[in-house]
Amino acid sequence: MIDLNVLREFGADVDAGLARCLKKEDFYYKMLNICLSDERFEKLKGLLESKDYDAAFETAHALKGVLANLGLTPIYEPISQMTEFLRARTDMDYMPLYGQMKAQYDKLLSYK
Repeated sequence: MIDLNVLREFGADVDAGLARCLKKEDFYYKMLNICLSDERFEKLKGLLESKDYDAAFETAHALKGVLANLGLTPIYEPISQMTEFLRARTDMDYMPLYGQMKAQYDKLLSYK
């Protein structure tokens, strides 16, 4: 089960996330569960594979905000890099960054 200690061990900045949730743990957990069931993580892969960089940017940017607000740094860092490359419309292989992000996302899911 995911608790604050597990999140800290994962590398999350729990204190920052809680502060953004008005220090209400129940609200933080609610937002965390919504984040972990967000279908945009899978949608992003297809957008990157089809090189729909505009839609991929919008999706990655939205996820980046959610991850930042929750302090989920290990997932946030690769998607933040990806967002900046997409913002610049860089034609590159995004799968390594997506893979890093997805590995951390899956690791966090494994604690559920």
